Amino acid sequence: MKASITANKKFIIGEIDRRIYGSFIEHLGRAVYGGIYEPSHPNADADGFRTDVIELVKKLNVPIVRYPGGNFVSGYHWEDGTGDRQKRPKRMELAWSAVETNEVGIDEFQAWAKKADTEIMMAVNLGTRGIGDALNCLEYCNGTADTHYANMRRKNGFEEPFGIKVWCLGNEMDADWQIGHKTAEEYGRLAAETARAMKKLDPSIKLVACGSSGRWMKSFGEWELTVLDHAYDAIDYVSLHTYYDNFGDDTPLFLSRCEEMDAFIKETAALCDAAKVKKKSQKTVDLSFDEWNVWYHSRMQDKKIEKWTVAPAQLEDIYTFEDALVVGCMLITLQNNCDRVKMACLAQLVNVIAPIMTENGGKAWAQTIFYPFMYASAYGNGSTLRTVIESESYCVNNRTVPYLASSVIYNTAENEIVVYAINRSLDEDMELSVALENFEGFCLTEHIELYSDDLKAENSGDEERVSPRRVNVASGEAITLKKHSWNMLKFKPLA
Repeated sequence: MKASITANKKFIIGEIDRRIYGSFIEHLGRAVYGGIYEPSHPNADADGFRTDVIELVKKLNVPIVRYPGGNFVSGYHWEDGTGDRQKRPKRMELAWSAVETNEVGIDEFQAWAKKADTEIMMAVNLGTRGIGDALNCLEYCNGTADTHYANMRRKNGFEEPFGIKVWCLGNEMDADWQIGHKTAEEYGRLAAETARAMKKLDPSIKLVACGSSGRWMKSFGEWELTVLDHAYDAIDYVSLHTYYDNFGDDTPLFLSRCEEMDAFIKETAALCDAAKVKKKSQKTVDLSFDEWNVWYHSRMQDKKIEKWTVAPAQLEDIYTFEDALVVGCMLITLQNNCDRVKMACLAQLVNVIAPIMTENGGKAWAQTIFYPFMYASAYGNGSTLRTVIESESYCVNNRTVPYLASSVIYNTAENEIVVYAINRSLDEDMELSVALENFEGFCLTEHIELYSDDLKAENSGDEERVSPRRVNVASGEAITLKKHSWNMLKFKPLA
């Protein structure tokens, strides 16, 4: 099978905002307790954080992490996670039917974020609370004046403000599984008034309003237009969430799902632009794809978990090589929509549908999906180029899907071109040609490949069955993409 990519230096989709390589830590399962935080672990630092996990997070080079939820935030009292740990209340956490000890809260998480070299995307509770609580939380985190909540932070040992610049106005407020979920009219008004008040307190912040919880929601479209009719001028981003599964064990369909993701992004951007026209606004509202991943392996076992326990092993998907291909396709989709998607969060980061897994008291390791994300974050920086792709295709659900999924990124700082390419064929290798117009003297210098003969291969703390390898590059030879493989190709000018 043959395929080709043509890219021209002059034809640019947009500049990649590094925050598209963000992630997510929710107070859910073992994401916090037993994930990033385990004071009794041999690798725990003085603050109780697992240093082996921090090192893996640094390898992923995550620029921003959403916190503390997720569904969790809609019943959360942020004050519970501040001050003297001995006085913090234990709560029945209704979103995930667990007990929240509040041993870790914003006080601790902002310290962890510094250790992990990342920023925080903070979510406020617009489910069971509202405007006043959001303002109090913002003042606690960012306040500099001699006022109650800023002084409360100082009393708790933090003289300097946390300086959190991105805030989510609730989570999935259109969904009936959300505590305190609302109609579009109710949420739109609440989001608008909360946004205006928060920006009066701190004009430097950026705000994310809840879009639909998924493209499949019956209210998708109508929800966005109604919310934006209220809040367009007050907010900066609209959120998108999506998760894909392979319950039917249909690999060709599974590998095509990023085409739906692409449509979801373009449709939501169009809704934002329709609101812009209606408002006669000069401002463009962009997108925050702040929950995305593969999620399905753990759903049956989660039904067996006992309720009202501390940090149960919830949503612990063990990912396959097949899942890594899908995550790679989703990353390519985000890169190719960088003109509108300015932030995104792989949900989540540790243990809970995550690239990093841990054992309580034991090992930490990289799941299969770790590697496409790591290489995207490390090298997928610069301008995404608009491409012309020629590739054979296959058909799923009356939709034509090219076997080749790819993005092309020009990094001017490094003077290199990085091509991410996935061969979705289950049977045939692909001979790929890359034409780089107006890039004189550029040639292939590096080829990293992620491949396994077994689509269901998994990694564990004892064995890494799926890991990247360097392919020998010879001048003038054709580029071969193995069947069902993820690839990163680097092009640089000859010296």
